[in-house]
Amino acid sequence: MSEAYDNWGRTPPPPGGRRAVDGPQADAFPTLRTANGLLPRGNGRSYGDTCLNEAGILVDMRGRNRILSLDLQDGVIEAEAGVLLNEITERIAPHGWFLPVTPGTQFVTLGGAVANDVHGKNHHRRGTFGRWVESFTLVRSDLGALTCSRTENADFFAATIGGMGLTGIITRVRLRLLEVPSLTIRETTHRLSCLDDYFARAAEADEGHEYAVAWIDQLARGPRFGRGHLICGDHAGKGDHTGRTRRPLFTVPFTPPVSPLRGLALKAFNEANFRKLRSEEATRLVPFDGFFYPLDRVGAWNRLYGPHGLQQHQSVVPEQMGRQAVRALMECASAHGQGSFLTVLKRFGDLPSPGVLSFPRRGYTLTLDFPNRGASTLALMTELDRITIEAGGAVNPYKDARMAPDVFAASFPRWRALEAMRDPAIRSDFWSRTALRLDVGVRRFGAAA
Repeated sequence: MSEAYDNWGRTPPPPGGRRAVDGPQADAFPTLRTANGLLPRGNGRSYGDTCLNEAGILVDMRGRNRILSLDLQDGVIEAEAGVLLNEITERIAPHGWFLPVTPGTQFVTLGGAVANDVHGKNHHRRGTFGRWVESFTLVRSDLGALTCSRTENADFFAATIGGMGLTGIITRVRLRLLEVPSLTIRETTHRLSCLDDYFARAAEADEGHEYAVAWIDQLARGPRFGRGHLICGDHAGKGDHTGRTRRPLFTVPFTPPVSPLRGLALKAFNEANFRKLRSEEATRLVPFDGFFYPLDRVGAWNRLYGPHGLQQHQSVVPEQMGRQAVRALMECASAHGQGSFLTVLKRFGDLPSPGVLSFPRRGYTLTLDFPNRGASTLALMTELDRITIEAGGAVNPYKDARMAPDVFAASFPRWRALEAMRDPAIRSDFWSRTALRLDVGVRRFGAAA
């Protein structure tokens, strides 16, 4: 195929592009073995290389996008893995249902949401996406089609949720939904004078609201260090039931030769964003797409990071280390002379995921993103890894394009359990770069004793 099949971080494709086959061929997966492996691919919204297999073949699942059934009484939808989350929302919203967990973009596939066990602004209330999955069909090269749930093929169920597409090809999913009075959000925003102000308010915000997240001005200095907005939300009693999202405000038409998201322009953006809240607290009704998916309002916004793409670092650190580690991570970026365009901070709850390699865990998660400036940005990311691991935390793999194998192993001590369940015909650039460079020593599923 001629399509570029980029990731969202815009890793340059190899000469000749990336090879892919259509998702309907997934049913013939056992006959599609290749020397360099296959990898199921959703909509390519992963920032790093978990959705890439440069030497092998991608299985494009977007063509398998039918909604198969909707149980309005119990709130359960069954759909093919290639359906986008916004398509599900439009189908279920008129009946009083919404996605129980949604990431920061609605343009991810259902299968991708399961494979990455995505999280949202309500982790403290609802946990990860995987907690709401009832069952799915998994096609493997060695075993054919399997129905997986908590009681049937339970090992594959746990390995596939958060398994980054490595255990087989997800073809359909049954998902429990969240009943809501409307999709309109009653949003309350609190001004944060400094980073300590966030930590003083975070627990109360989680207790009082369905959704809570903070935007932080990473460039602020002195007593204003870590200033920002704590944004809380709940579904309004009356409001939108269409589930339809608005058209983008505009689309970035081309990639600029130099990213505007740096230097004085970035400082001005942060200053304007902080000052748009004119009081200590403000409450308003907002459309759901603006609350959950603000970046979707700008088409192709990743082009703004320039010709070398972006590097994002998302970490989670234990609650007791939160204040110290988050400060250290932000100070590290400043010391390296690099500013984060969108710095997001939130508190994860203690609801466990059914997935073996799920990223969220109790603590604080900080997201930083930077225009990729080559060696200097990579040096910064390595230092952010060090701070995270020394604090007892983890780095998010589906936001990553360069973490070292030892960082991955420290972040996910149970990684061998996924390797044991990995489909022998599947691999990704991320897995080849991290797990497969470690001393595996794993007995694979189904191997002779």
